[in-house]
Amino acid sequence: MRSLLSVLLIGVPVTLILTLVGMTHGMLEDSQHRQEGIGADIIMRGSTSTSVMTLSGPSIPEAMVPRIEQEPHVAEAMGVVVHNVDLPLAVLGIDMAKFNQMSGGFKFLSGHTLQNPDDILVDDLYAAQRHLKVGDTLNLINHAWHVAGIVASGKMARLVVDRKVLQTLDAATGKVSTIYVKVDRPDNIDVVLDELRRALPNYKIDTMQYWISMFNAGQIQGIREFTVVVAAIGVVIGFAVVCLSMYMAVLQRTREIGILKSLGASKGFILGIILAEALLLGVGGTVLGIIFSFCSRWLIATLVPASIQMAIVPAWWPVAGLITLFGATLGALYPGLSAARHDPIEALAYE
Repeated sequence: MRSLLSVLLIGVPVTLILTLVGMTHGMLEDSQHRQEGIGADIIMRGSTSTSVMTLSGPSIPEAMVPRIEQEPHVAEAMGVVVHNVDLPLAVLGIDMAKFNQMSGGFKFLSGHTLQNPDDILVDDLYAAQRHLKVGDTLNLINHAWHVAGIVASGKMARLVVDRKVLQTLDAATGKVSTIYVKVDRPDNIDVVLDELRRALPNYKIDTMQYWISMFNAGQIQGIREFTVVVAAIGVVIGFAVVCLSMYMAVLQRTREIGILKSLGASKGFILGIILAEALLLGVGGTVLGIIFSFCSRWLIATLVPASIQMAIVPAWWPVAGLITLFGATLGALYPGLSAARHDPIEALAYE
């Protein structure tokens, strides 16, 4: 029972590490997928946009869209208004006709496209999380929206409304947050990019390929430090649990240790037995933590599929295992050395 509880406690920090890493990868991969679904080649952001997680508010003049469309090799441009409601969730205001032309449009699972000013489209994940169906009322941004359609996830955003309506609600008439640009041919992307950067130096303009590559854990402020903290917690827990477990094991097996030493067992042999058991506990905790990470993904996908996405990242399994084994080894050293130093006669007389 002591060993089973030790394995369970060691598995907890492994689960924490794998869940954290899985959430980071899952949410970034989902964002990448939705950006790729837009079908643009170049993205233009406001000067206050600092990272992939903090798009600027409406600050770009909407008149910039037709101006960009006049540039050579530009097939079309589309202005989008972004209103963050609960990071990473945001409401996007779009021109449906331009969006359909650029991306091929949404895949409707039920309902219809935007027709009335109060209409809103939600993707299937958000609808499942909020238990929404076509015809329901959704209150966001101090406004009552009519759920007009439920679309398949993977394009643009989870919540989509008419651009002009969102501009009015945000008191940002005539402004957009982001402009997506589609080029006539892939060979001309760099040409258009250089021209736009020269003509509009006050804006952040990148290729979609570069923008999507920014969706990685290294670009999220504090995520590496947080991962290190969680890993350190894993080492501490592994050390404490194994140290306590092995110390109790040594006390319970004092007579057995005395018998082994009286039969000629060396200090290294006794220490090896304790370390081997500690490593087995670490391996068991790692395996249990991996199993628990699948349970975490199922729980997240069931409760908050739109707000949080979690991926299983097998590349982190050996990393979590090494962290656990390192803590377990440290925790077994003191009990192991204590057992190795036992005097055989005193150990045999131990009650």
